[in-house]
Amino acid sequence: MTIGSLGYLGLRVKDPAAFHNFLTSVLGLMPGEAAGRYRLDDLDWRIAVETGDADDLAYVGFEVAGPAELEAVRARLLEGGVTIDAADPALLAARGVLGLVACRDPDGLGVEIFYGPTCRTETPFVSPAGVPAFVTGDQGLGHIVLSTKDMAATRRFYQDLLGFRLSDIIRLRAGPDFAFDMEFFHCNARHHTLALMPVPLPKRLHHLMVQVPTLDAVGFALERATAAGVPITASLGRHTNDQMVSFYSQTPAGFEVEFGQGAIEVDEATWRVARHDKTSSWGHKRPAH
Repeated sequence: MTIGSLGYLGLRVKDPAAFHNFLTSVLGLMPGEAAGRYRLDDLDWRIAVETGDADDLAYVGFEVAGPAELEAVRARLLEGGVTIDAADPALLAARGVLGLVACRDPDGLGVEIFYGPTCRTETPFVSPAGVPAFVTGDQGLGHIVLSTKDMAATRRFYQDLLGFRLSDIIRLRAGPDFAFDMEFFHCNARHHTLALMPVPLPKRLHHLMVQVPTLDAVGFALERATAAGVPITASLGRHTNDQMVSFYSQTPAGFEVEFGQGAIEVDEATWRVARHDKTSSWGHKRPAH
């Protein structure tokens, strides 16, 4: 009984209005019923944007199937020495879920394990930018890439306590004398729902990824981002490990969003862990400084 998917995330940003325009006009997310909430599918919300100085990820919600699964994760966290916040009915109401366990990861990020999100199937998802759909369902919202100051402790939290499984590793060379392993973890068929970078960065969130079903949807998003003057931080390219074709753009908060399609999926029966020496087979060129 482990995590099923990335359910939602909360951002605290200095300019919520600019972020609203980015999420709706560029990425194509649908505003939710509540202010500052955004939809990618039939769920009431997937991304919450709140006002704050951090310009970073404030909390992340991981979904489990039901109450038994939630209790199993709670027990494993307690056995692992993780402090669980007291149950708060106001927090359940704010998140729109039936059950929730709140704690923090080793770097202090708010982590919420939940079941029973609110569905809005009576109000179908309609993208204001014409995005036909996002790939969610059993694969969840998408993926996040986090920096960590203590890789061993963070790996133990997400892998041993929450049940994420290692997909593969990319060895990144940041200079002639410095290289590190970026580790990718899955909890469903999505190649990775979480990736960890063992280097301190100005922001905890390096990037989040949303996936669409067609290459055309990626191309149209790239056109919208360019027309809006959004900085393209990595050109169209294909990753080595998940083989996703995507581009990266900079959000008004400074972290990035990957927008892609076509990633391979994990079959637990046949998957084997591999290593790679480069992040991309082609493309994903960073702008010259």
